[in-house]
Amino acid sequence: MRELLYLKDEQIKEFIEKLFMAYRESFSDTKQTLNKHSLGLAHHKVIHLVSMYNGITISDLLKKLKITKQSLNRVLKDLIKTKSIFFKKDKKDSRLKHIYLSETGLKLFNEIFFIQKKRIYKALLNSSSKEVLYFNNVIKKIINGKI
Repeated sequence: MRELLYLKDEQIKEFIEKLFMAYRESFSDTKQTLNKHSLGLAHHKVIHLVSMYNGITISDLLKKLKITKQSLNRVLKDLIKTKSIFFKKDKKDSRLKHIYLSETGLKLFNEIFFIQKKRIYKALLNSSSKEVLYFNNVIKKIINGKI
């Protein structure tokens, strides 16, 4: 681990490039499926998060996506039009709306997930347990890091 203390700017640039390439490839695999449904990456992000946090509120979804309400509304309208999501009002506070995937949305999520899973699964399968754990820890630190 000591050699990591001496990371140079060029090494960090290469690491950032690898993150970009991994992101690009992981999400480019799904473009054909999204295009078939006239959806884009923003729609995919919402579908993914709603699948992870079934019943998430609009407020919490905005926090996770770090986007404006206006941007989210556009995406939600498209997903409603394709019958991919639906809302339920909170039983205690009717101002809160919870978002759920419909049967159509769940099928779409599964189709996209299956495509992405193949690439990720293959990479994880060809890595040692130690590599996977270290990678996961580094990714968490990148996500949670403060500048």
